[in-house]
Amino acid sequence: MTTKKSSTPPASSILHVIAENLQPSVDGGRFPVKAVPGETIHVTADMFRDGHEKFAADLLYRRKDEKKWRRMPMRFVDNDQWAGEFTVNVIGFWEFTVAPVIGAGLKPTPITGEIRSVRVDPKLTEHSAWYEMFARSQGTVSGKSATFADMEKRLPEIKALGFDVLYLPPIHPIGTTKRKGKNNSLEAQPGEPGSPYAIGGKKGGHKSVHPELGTLKDCQKFFDRCHKLGFTVALDYALNCSPDHPYVKQHPDWFYREKDGTIKCAENPPKRYEDIYPLNFFCKDRNGLWRELKSIVDFWIKMGVTIFRVDNPHTKPFVFWEWLISEVKAKRPDVAFLSEAFTRPKIMKRLAKIGFDMSYTYFTWRETAQELREYLEELTQQEPSLYMKPIFFPTTPDILPWHLQNAPREMFMIRFALASTLVGSYGIYNSYELCENIPFPDKEEFLNSEKYEYKVWDWNRAGNIKDFIQTINRIRQDHPALHQLKNLTFHDCDNPKILAYSKAAGDDVLLFVVNLDPSHVQSGSVTLELESLGLDGVPNFGVHDLLSEERYAWSGSRNYVELNPPKQVLHILKIDRF
Repeated sequence: MTTKKSSTPPASSILHVIAENLQPSVDGGRFPVKAVPGETIHVTADMFRDGHEKFAADLLYRRKDEKKWRRMPMRFVDNDQWAGEFTVNVIGFWEFTVAPVIGAGLKPTPITGEIRSVRVDPKLTEHSAWYEMFARSQGTVSGKSATFADMEKRLPEIKALGFDVLYLPPIHPIGTTKRKGKNNSLEAQPGEPGSPYAIGGKKGGHKSVHPELGTLKDCQKFFDRCHKLGFTVALDYALNCSPDHPYVKQHPDWFYREKDGTIKCAENPPKRYEDIYPLNFFCKDRNGLWRELKSIVDFWIKMGVTIFRVDNPHTKPFVFWEWLISEVKAKRPDVAFLSEAFTRPKIMKRLAKIGFDMSYTYFTWRETAQELREYLEELTQQEPSLYMKPIFFPTTPDILPWHLQNAPREMFMIRFALASTLVGSYGIYNSYELCENIPFPDKEEFLNSEKYEYKVWDWNRAGNIKDFIQTINRIRQDHPALHQLKNLTFHDCDNPKILAYSKAAGDDVLLFVVNLDPSHVQSGSVTLELESLGLDGVPNFGVHDLLSEERYAWSGSRNYVELNPPKQVLHILKIDRF
């Protein structure tokens, strides 16, 4: 009978110190935490050892391209938890871990624990004001498309309103086969331009521009003018192909087939798009297709586009987006991707995790104070805040929500104020400033949408809210409290028609009190969370309304407010300590 040789017991070493639950973490470290330059990453870990020997702990962090770790002593909190923080200052990938400091001299030890990653994205992913310009509708001649030159003429006015991202829906050639007509009718009449999302025709595909707008040279001139005025240019990345797209003839194997052999049209239930062919991302020539789709992004980056608003990403494979965004950001970490996906919450979150810098949200359909509060607390304080940067649009070319249909201008002001102050990034679709509100019957859509026809807008028509937009955008620019996402605090009000919240950054503290009713006076008492306002122990303080310039003397946590539309739909109150 043989005796099995026992293994050698481990030597007394750092293995006796256990590090667990390293935070922040997304899905156990599968995906990076998202941040922006200047943001502080708060790190915690549970660390303990057997016996009673003392040890300390270090936080280690570095940019991913650095060889040497930077060390920062951590502090003991309680219950075996240690905490520390570091600040990221440049875009790109960073990483962090923790390590014990042990022994008689409390010497640093080698890294043996898990490493977490942080992706630092451009600041505009957290703070930006978008203006969605429908290219064909910036002209002055009825029934005719605008040109890049016409679009250029509008830029100074849009800049003066306070916007810093100029976002363009597709500007490419449009197919004629099964072209959609006015109000999405199945047959276009002579002279109707079709949907710009049915991309591709005789004049080219995704790397071409519609000849009615001009040439690529004209497009470059327009982009250069945008940059000179201080705009970042965003462009739709819509992986749709009309039946006339060059890809259909050049690469018919890139598309799905029906049982009868014909190419299958696109569907996004309950909608069906007869004028669009969806791509088969797992066709036999998958590598060739994927490389070509990436080359579209590379082409427009060279033209000066640094944001891509991705149309319906949830209808394409997640693995494709993870690959594409990773490939692009490896060389251009300054390029950002916006996920346009009004879909199930977990799908929206997964898209954010796999790489999208920014995400459309359900803000459009959150109306009551309770709904808004619950949703914003999820986005800014709970787990999604680690990886999801929301952008709020009150309307889109596809969506005119019920509460804005035939609504008074005060409702447009209310929704704009909420979108632009609850989070750091928001956008409006052109004509929102005109309070365009005529719906398609029984649908959350615009009647006579410019998605299917040319439009000529009177940008100064009566009832516009341009001054209001300009004022709030100026406040956004002037106040650091509005440049962040996670610094949001809600305050109770005894009137459910009033929403109260604050944002603070150092000494810059702003309190917002919004009347959610556009047609009636609403009043009530707001109970303030004094500590979040820096007023804990301060019996009396002043508030300065940045909209009306009125000043009020307040005291304690409970104060009365009254908002009377149309004169005033909200307070933006700067806290002044006496």
